[in-house]
Amino acid sequence: MSKIGIIIAREYSTRVRKKSFIIGTFLVPVLFALMFVIPMLIATYSSDNKVRTIAVDDQSGVVAQKLEDKENIKYSIIDGAVAEQVKKDLAKSGTYYALLQISKMDSLNNADVSIFCPEQVSISLKDQIQSQVNEILSANKLASYDIPDLENVLSNIRNTSRVKTLKVGENDQEGKETSVGAYMAIGYISSFIIYMFIFMFGGMVMQGVIEEKNNRIIEVIVSSVKPMQLMIGKIVGVALVALTQFMAWIVLTFLIVTGVSVVTGASSSSMVKQSVQAQTAGVNIQGADVAGIDIASLNAGENPADSSAVNEGLSAIAPIFNTLKQMNILGIIGTFLLYFILGYLLYASMFAAVGACVDNQADTQQLMWPITIPLIIGLFIMMSAFQNPNSTVAVWGSIIPFTSPMVMVARFAYGVPAWQYILSVALLIGTFLFMGWLSAKIYRIGILSYGKKAGWKEIFKWLKFRD
Repeated sequence: MSKIGIIIAREYSTRVRKKSFIIGTFLVPVLFALMFVIPMLIATYSSDNKVRTIAVDDQSGVVAQKLEDKENIKYSIIDGAVAEQVKKDLAKSGTYYALLQISKMDSLNNADVSIFCPEQVSISLKDQIQSQVNEILSANKLASYDIPDLENVLSNIRNTSRVKTLKVGENDQEGKETSVGAYMAIGYISSFIIYMFIFMFGGMVMQGVIEEKNNRIIEVIVSSVKPMQLMIGKIVGVALVALTQFMAWIVLTFLIVTGVSVVTGASSSSMVKQSVQAQTAGVNIQGADVAGIDIASLNAGENPADSSAVNEGLSAIAPIFNTLKQMNILGIIGTFLLYFILGYLLYASMFAAVGACVDNQADTQQLMWPITIPLIIGLFIMMSAFQNPNSTVAVWGSIIPFTSPMVMVARFAYGVPAWQYILSVALLIGTFLFMGWLSAKIYRIGILSYGKKAGWKEIFKWLKFRD
């Protein structure tokens, strides 16, 4: 085995045996899985199936007869004369959960609506009652205008068009519906992972150099290998640790989420349906048909027999799945891995050089700004690239090597011209080789310098030394 290979194997085996690596490898997937599992469990077990009987005191004479029982609500009309007694007995009798009281109509056909209950009424129950009462009162007001063919007039003037985005190709002029949100999500997650991992594992390289320098182990190692070989071995070894941990996170997260789904009996499709139902519950409640006018169907802009709120929610999610089917998934994964590796190699060589210039972690702050500023700028450009992936800033951000690992990954899902992609990769490789050469010159001298923090003036002198 070559000397670099020995260093890589040592660096890898040493780090994967650390408690911090083992704990992080198993703890992070649990946290990731909780992001999926908790909403899944909430959607599965938070539904309230208890039927509550609501007493109705309708002084308006309009609402009570039009109220419709729901899965969790049963209405019971009472005489106004006993309403006050029912209100007093709510807490102790248990006959009714609450008292719904509608006042008399005013001159504008409006009425006050009150719910009396011995406990705090949930927001979902309040919304269901409020939505149904408002629809009935609105229908009553519309009917009072006595406008001929009012239902068709309202249907014709109400526009509920949903703007669709369709991606067309040379041989597909009809196009396929897509979701901008899917592009944004994939680009953002991929870019942020690269940003996070560069900082995390680049810092690991720097910390490792400082520790070996302080322990004087470096003096023994450099007697057998060249500083350049040592730096490359350390960078590649940590890179393999990063890839191992990243793949472990993906596999463990998938296994945890799948296991919880099997145990709870909740499939991904059912979770989507429950989520949509939760979001639409109490919003598009079917109201009563007053004077032949179905307010709920008019608000939806369509016949309620044709669709429901849940179907509308699921149809809005469909473009996301269409987008995922149309995406070049292998290209996205390949681009992510390529820029992840090249971006890491570029910045890890700079982190290693910084670690060689100092004796402790506290002294690194002054030398870190050439590393942190480009990374932060790349993160900001990546954020703006979601809004306009083909803007001048986004294009140049995806080409300049110090920002391209984040920005190009964010843009790739939208579609990037081949020349921009090739130029970006070529410049990133060239910059890595150049910065690696500079970092090696600094590393060669810095790792054997003790007792004094190197300043910029001294670093420039090291760069002038001939090999």
